Amino acid sequence: MALWRLFRNLLEGCARGLALPILRSRTKHLGHEVIVSKATYAPWLKDAAFRKIYTAIKSHTLVDEYRCYELWNLLKQLDIQGDILEVGVWNGGTGLLMAACEKQRQHDSTVHLADTFEGVMKAGDRDSYYTGKEHSDATPQRVEAKARDLGLSNYTILKGIFPDETGDRVADKRFKLCHIDVDVYDSAKAVFEWLWPRLEVGGLVIFDDYGFPSCDGITVLVEELKKGPGRLVVHNLNGHAILLKGQSR
Repeated sequence: MALWRLFRNLLEGCARGLALPILRSRTKHLGHEVIVSKATYAPWLKDAAFRKIYTAIKSHTLVDEYRCYELWNLLKQLDIQGDILEVGVWNGGTGLLMAACEKQRQHDSTVHLADTFEGVMKAGDRDSYYTGKEHSDATPQRVEAKARDLGLSNYTILKGIFPDETGDRVADKRFKLCHIDVDVYDSAKAVFEWLWPRLEVGGLVIFDDYGFPSCDGITVLVEELKKGPGRLVVHNLNGHAILLKGQSR
């Protein structure tokens, strides 16, 4: 145990030394530090179904294993009706992971995958890192090819800016989960405002970028959303913000 503590302290020290100057220079208006958890329980290592699908999709996502497992695990527990929306798809890894989860559960919901496939849109003054068009190295064809490999058909692709250009295609749907992975404030706010009246009570909104200094606009947005009625926001140390919709008073 003493050796492990020494190794952990060295790792934490190196991480802080390398990252904190960058964090502080970009996000002075927010509080950031490198987080090294002492927890060790890792259920994703023993979940055979998750491991199989994660191995298949990990080259198609920029989301790490911890956050991928959280999407998988939350969806497995979500027993309400509704479709699933992901905005910010890149090459489809997390969206297809959720589609595979729903197929395994024999649910009839559809996963709607919304992306411009032209990179980040709506970067603005609240975003200190993104300027626009980042992550443009993705195509609908790569998403579809991976879906065929996985034997999935319970998805749709919405190509264009969401909700501005493609929201009307799913405006009549009800949703139980939305994964927002758009990196910047204005885009995420537009998605949330469109989604909220269409999200079922007990449904979830998961902001992928809440904990990262390069996505400080998302952090600002989630902090604003905490003040709204009928919602509970959980800050997960893996970088997610999880918003649960409750009954409005």
